Amino acid sequence: MVTKKTKAKKLVIVESPAKARTIENYLGKDYQVLASMGHIRDLPKSQLGVDTEHNYEPKYINIRGKAPLINSLKKAAKAASAVYVASDPDREGEAIAWHLEHILGLPENGKNRVTFNEITKPAVKEAFKHPRGIEQDLVDAQQARRVLDRLVGYSISPILWKKVKRGLSAGRVQSVALGLILDKEKEISAFIPQEYWRLDADFKAGKHEFSAEFYGTDGKKIKLENQKIVSAILKRINSDEDFQITDLSTKESKRNAPNPFTTSTLQQTANSQLNYHARKTMQIAQGLYEGLSLPKVGHVGLITYMRTDSTRLSETAQTMAKEFILKEYGEEYYHRHNVVKKSDTVQDAHEAVRPTDVKRTPESLKTILTHDQYRLYNLIWSRFVASQMSEQKLENQALMIEQNKVTWRSTGIKVLFEGWTKALKTSSTKNNILPALKIGDHVQMVNNFPEQHYTLPPARYTEASLIKALEEIGVGRPSTYAPTMDTLQRRGYIGFDQKKIVPTDLGDIVQDVVVKSFPEVTDKSFTSKIESELDKVEVGDSKWQTVIDEFYKPFSQEVDAALENIEKVPIYDRIAPELCDTCGGLMVIRRSRRGEFYACSRFPDCHGTKSIVEQIGMKCPKCGIGEVVVKRTKRGRVFYGCSRYPDCDFASWTKPKKPEVKETVNAK
Repeated sequence: MVTKKTKAKKLVIVESPAKARTIENYLGKDYQVLASMGHIRDLPKSQLGVDTEHNYEPKYINIRGKAPLINSLKKAAKAASAVYVASDPDREGEAIAWHLEHILGLPENGKNRVTFNEITKPAVKEAFKHPRGIEQDLVDAQQARRVLDRLVGYSISPILWKKVKRGLSAGRVQSVALGLILDKEKEISAFIPQEYWRLDADFKAGKHEFSAEFYGTDGKKIKLENQKIVSAILKRINSDEDFQITDLSTKESKRNAPNPFTTSTLQQTANSQLNYHARKTMQIAQGLYEGLSLPKVGHVGLITYMRTDSTRLSETAQTMAKEFILKEYGEEYYHRHNVVKKSDTVQDAHEAVRPTDVKRTPESLKTILTHDQYRLYNLIWSRFVASQMSEQKLENQALMIEQNKVTWRSTGIKVLFEGWTKALKTSSTKNNILPALKIGDHVQMVNNFPEQHYTLPPARYTEASLIKALEEIGVGRPSTYAPTMDTLQRRGYIGFDQKKIVPTDLGDIVQDVVVKSFPEVTDKSFTSKIESELDKVEVGDSKWQTVIDEFYKPFSQEVDAALENIEKVPIYDRIAPELCDTCGGLMVIRRSRRGEFYACSRFPDCHGTKSIVEQIGMKCPKCGIGEVVVKRTKRGRVFYGCSRYPDCDFASWTKPKKPEVKETVNAK
């Protein structure tokens, strides 16, 4: 009896099991799709792994623990009629494909590489019609970054371990980011508050009340620098008498639709609006890209590839958006947008981050997505739709109100046409319409509110504003921002006060050592120049070894000098003003991810800890006995409460103000 020989399948290798399931479903029974689980080869952790004497040749080894996986991939490749590698369409993905081809012994110039920007059936099927060879320039770009970061990290880290303490690290993007955070802290420390006053007022025209802010006197805009100036102004007016409208203006303006998301703008917006850290945003986006099982559809990717710094949209995407907008909102809401001109640093291989099918609205997927997935998908979907819509049209109104040459100014806004804000609800502008008045009309002052203020120091960075700052100076790339933030936090160089980034003493010490011994590593313009040179490798305009050599030769001399000249930096725990409640021993001030706390100096023999009570210098407004102290919720949000809790349950999200004795000014 002769048995029918089973036809050999074609093998496809991707990075993740979720992606493998989706693609195998699309390709059918003639294909077997397996996952490499990310990289299979890398530089060794136990040594430098780069031959600096022989053209910076990297020494790659199989990643520990992946031998069974590699053997199974080899076995599957040997039995397959053809092998394709469909890892992500970027530098990392190209490098994974290159390593897999080497491990599996595939022909160097064979057409084994398949890429697609979205995991949908049409995109995947079309991609497999056009396999290509490995793009060596992409591989070299990834290799250059990996080698350069290894040379920097494995050269500086041992010095930090020896001179400061073990477990520390430094890196190109990491050190520039930490430098920005510390520079901001110096600005805050050096800031001297300046006094200023506001003099707002409420006016009434008939039954319509509206607010205005002080503008100036005698036809000139003036600053309210102290109470003396405010008192003099109020003495010039009589609030019982009418005020006159001396000028009015209306001016139409437009707000253009925003661009669809790039990686960095997605991270920034998710941080500011959803309070997601960059790493969390990328993890959720990865899941949306790899896809979910939808009823009657099967497994499908919901967004395009999420690592991109391009705002470009394909013709297919623009057509899809146009059809949706015309159907759901009407013709007046649609406006085709030209592609924004790219800067030299933008890698335009991919589209912007967008939904793969605009008809899959966030609401239609709400019962399928997790809460976090829904919120991020809603952000991406809304931004994409809005990017292809008409401008928002506004009418800006302004009134000048005067008595005895003392002038107030009132502004209002009227939305004439919603435009793109109909899709992007968080950006909608509310009407604030002033009463219909004309020059010469009279209005009455209802109240005036003189208030003393002080200028505030520069705001600390949030993850969103730090990523934006790094992007503006050309340091880092879409794939580097999330791991950079994660490393700074894990090393203990930064903490968070709510969403604000706060540097730690350790971060300050490490940065000081790196700045003094390796100035180019922390120099913003130099690091930006290196990034540009590495980008040139990707397009074949530079050789990666040349870029490395120009950096490493002077850097290696700095390393030798640092080993010889840097003195050991002692790190002392600050002594706490209280003794340990558990053993009576001395307590010291230590820092965790949630801020500073008191810990017993006899740790690990004693595990006594105590939270630091920060008083604001005023009695509790409810009981009048306890002190108002700063507290934090489990999520790290600051609030203010009574030190006598639970005997007194006073609590407030806003900082209580001390009762002030104000000078009473009679405006009559």
